[in-house]
Amino acid sequence: MTMDYFLLLCGFLLPVVSAVEETLMDTKWATTELAWTAHPETGWEEVSGYDDAMNPIRTYQVCNVRELNQNNWLRSDFIPRKDVLRVYVEMKFTVRDCNSIPNIPGSCKETFNLFYYESDSDSATATSPFWMENPYVKVDTIAPDESFSMLESGRVNTKVRSFGPLSKAGFYLAFQDLGACMSLISVRVFYKKCSTTIANFAVFPETATGAEATSLVIAPGTCVPNALEVSVPLKLYCNGDGEWMVPVGSCTCSAGFEPAMKDTQCQACSPGTFKSKQGDSFCVPCPANSRASSGAASVCSCRNGYYRSDTDSPDSPCTTVPSAPRSVISIVNETSLVLEWSEPRDMGGRDDIFYNVICKKCLPERGMCSRCDDNVDISPRHLGLTQRRVAVRNLQAHTQYSFEIQAVNGVSNKSPYTPQFSAVNITTNQAAPSAVPTVHLMAATASTMSLSWLPPEKPNGIILDYEIKYHEKVSSNDQGEAIAHTMTAQRSNARIEGLKAGTPYVVQVRARTVAGYGRYSSPADFSTNLQTDPPKSWQEQLPLIVGSATATLVFIIAVVVIAIVCLRKQRNGSESEYTEKLQQYITPGMKVYIDPFTYEDPNEAVREFAKEIDVSCVKIEEVIGAGNPAKLLSYRGKTASHLQAIPLEDFTPSGEFGEVCRGRLKLPGRREIIVAIKTLKVGYTDRQRRDFLSEASIMGQFDHPNIIRLEGVVTKSRPVMIVTEFMENGALDSFLRLNDGQFTVIQLVGMLRGIAAGMKYLSDMNYVHRDLAARNILVNSNLVCKVSDFGLSRFLEDDPTDPTYTSSLGGKIPIRWTAPEAIAYRKFTSASDVWSYGIVMWEVMSYGERPYWDMSNQDVINAVEQDYRLPPPMDCPTALHQLMLDCWVKERNLRPKFTQIVATLDKLIRNAASLKVVTNSTQSTGVSQPLLDRCVPDYTTFTTVGDWLDAIKMSRYRDNFVNAGFASFDLVAQMTAEDLLRIGVTLAGHQKKILGSIQDMRLQMNQTLPVQV
Repeated sequence: MTMDYFLLLCGFLLPVVSAVEETLMDTKWATTELAWTAHPETGWEEVSGYDDAMNPIRTYQVCNVRELNQNNWLRSDFIPRKDVLRVYVEMKFTVRDCNSIPNIPGSCKETFNLFYYESDSDSATATSPFWMENPYVKVDTIAPDESFSMLESGRVNTKVRSFGPLSKAGFYLAFQDLGACMSLISVRVFYKKCSTTIANFAVFPETATGAEATSLVIAPGTCVPNALEVSVPLKLYCNGDGEWMVPVGSCTCSAGFEPAMKDTQCQACSPGTFKSKQGDSFCVPCPANSRASSGAASVCSCRNGYYRSDTDSPDSPCTTVPSAPRSVISIVNETSLVLEWSEPRDMGGRDDIFYNVICKKCLPERGMCSRCDDNVDISPRHLGLTQRRVAVRNLQAHTQYSFEIQAVNGVSNKSPYTPQFSAVNITTNQAAPSAVPTVHLMAATASTMSLSWLPPEKPNGIILDYEIKYHEKVSSNDQGEAIAHTMTAQRSNARIEGLKAGTPYVVQVRARTVAGYGRYSSPADFSTNLQTDPPKSWQEQLPLIVGSATATLVFIIAVVVIAIVCLRKQRNGSESEYTEKLQQYITPGMKVYIDPFTYEDPNEAVREFAKEIDVSCVKIEEVIGAGNPAKLLSYRGKTASHLQAIPLEDFTPSGEFGEVCRGRLKLPGRREIIVAIKTLKVGYTDRQRRDFLSEASIMGQFDHPNIIRLEGVVTKSRPVMIVTEFMENGALDSFLRLNDGQFTVIQLVGMLRGIAAGMKYLSDMNYVHRDLAARNILVNSNLVCKVSDFGLSRFLEDDPTDPTYTSSLGGKIPIRWTAPEAIAYRKFTSASDVWSYGIVMWEVMSYGERPYWDMSNQDVINAVEQDYRLPPPMDCPTALHQLMLDCWVKERNLRPKFTQIVATLDKLIRNAASLKVVTNSTQSTGVSQPLLDRCVPDYTTFTTVGDWLDAIKMSRYRDNFVNAGFASFDLVAQMTAEDLLRIGVTLAGHQKKILGSIQDMRLQMNQTLPVQV
């Protein structure tokens, strides 16, 4: 398409607006003599006459046709230009036909010439400028369309000529006659301009044409009132004929306003209607349970008692909180309870309903109830339940409880009232005691064993006595069963007599209350001695002799240690004893991690490994982590020394240790840098302070580009702070989800290589991380990944709302990332970190997807125990998934070391072609482990395409599919990547996810009839 054709086409898109002609001079309206300058005086002659309407006019005529060599000039008065670049001259004239004039020489003409002369002032005289073509500029030779003879009346010709560009203040017109018989009836000088117009809700001002007939003059536009620009800059082109063409940019009506007057105005939405977004759409009535009492509403406010959640769009109706759950059923079994209930009668108009179970322990003598302690176990959890059944365990015996079942939905947090609930009161029964924790062997002879044990953690009543069961340990080769013996003890110790010498025995103990016997303790293996029993007197004196010898030995050791410490302090002065303690563990050329918990005083460990920073060097700018940000943001920009005057309650955080802030650190002699600042909450205990500072003591020992760097600590003022380098892109898991599908495989492998290098460094220092996960990897602006979160994972407070960490054997374990031996036996090693690294690899290659998806933690444990492993993420190279499987080998000694992992990733990076081999998770992988597979949605269970998009978590594209006409599964099954791009699915990760589901849909269609929607 040529540019001329494009401009012509664009011109047709605009409303037809006639060009405006602005007159600079018109002799038609002259009422007095024009008195133009003529040369020679015998040439042009001014004559008065009348036009067709009998209006008087002033004309000039010349008719010296019988004389040779005519050169008659006529010059107009000075005409100001008015900043016009090009002018037009309209001439009305008559010309006598030379053939109708008898006896004339051959020099008779029927044409004349038009000239102009530019000047900055009215300075022309009778002799200046010279009457010739230069300095005058010739415009054109003017010829008539019609001439007349003597027998005919004069036929008026009209001619228009233009000239430019003009640059001076004004100009003169000049007419040259070379021998014609003619009359110049009128002369009009004018210029053209494009009139004011409105296009695409933008106003363009009146604009004069350009210097050339083909010029396009840009006119900037402004949006009409209550409209906003869609694209900039707003401009329209004025062509040489005074017509608008080629619009660029446009405006649309703002939110709360709709198009009117043929898209030239934006008028306010009337009361009761609204428009939520800028655009060409019209106002619509308010959604249900909302209203707009005034005009120009961009959102309808909810009626009393109705709300919108933060994720609801302004177009969605207002909803309310649900009513209380119904039909609560409680089943009590000793100290356990099962609660079931029905959904509320009124769901509040929403389907995102959840339930909370609040446990309260009641004291009838006080007439009050208080929240249950953390020992009460509500399964699967007590907050955010989607199912309507929970099991409650570990209640106290013979105790009254009240359980409130709350119904909440997406707007419950908007309501000023507590959620509606149904309550049920129960009383627990008598329960048997819990198991005896552990049995210890205190002493053994050839025929006796002295045992001791701790009482049950939950006696659930008064312990009446203990039953001890014991029998000889049977080897695997023996076919028979050993005969068990029992005895009773009134206290938590007992002496078993009459045993065989040098024989192993299996011992178990259980407690008894009025409710019966509790469970036996775990079997304990003990052996009697081989030698014969010493004499009775020796037996009786043996404990006294052993005790005396032990006390003497302990006293001697204490004296020696005190003497050595005193001598060292005298020799080394202020030198820290812990420096020597550190050095004795360090081999030449090898740095080894020192656990700060081996120090009696945690402050010594902090001073040993972390640098103290003066509080005046730290400036907090913004709260970026948990806590009380509403208050702390008001202190943005304050130095840390100023924060000492802030009320204590402003520092009370909601996190485990305190706030995480972004700030600046300016140390003397060094440039200012951006840092991350962790603060310790006010009201901390000594243990919390020790645990908090332990992370600094740990980080301070590390120096590696893939380990988060410690800048220092602030311990001599409040709040106590840990200052680290600032990582602009935050946690790796959320960063990957935010940039789904935006990185190449090489970039992802580079990130994995950095994490592996950091873990190799930690492994070489004999440090076990225990909580390696993408959430604990930080990413800086250069996509460098650094391992973080040292020590804090061991001291997490219980948070039943977060299923990431689950209680196990007295501690909190991230089940989905933890090796099976660490879950079962709390055996954390570098090999268990390798398992976690394999999960991190899976997280990275799936762009932050949750490992094991929505499986429960118990299901994950069971699947891993049955040797199931995660399948490769979409488009994951086979080599990377094989490395993941190597990290997930059940036998920990067979897993690769981090040194091998780094070498493998380096090899893959150097040989990029190996990363192009991709094995589909549905194909055979050649590995021994069976692969878990996400449940593929059955499209036949969906009634609409929108339901299918909801199921694969792509509901954001519902409108894209509907507007593009993909409203049936038959059409969707035929879609390609180009179709997705055309309808607006631009993210590569989302394209892959949708195309993968479409592929599954096609496979299902080959087995079933298509379902139309």
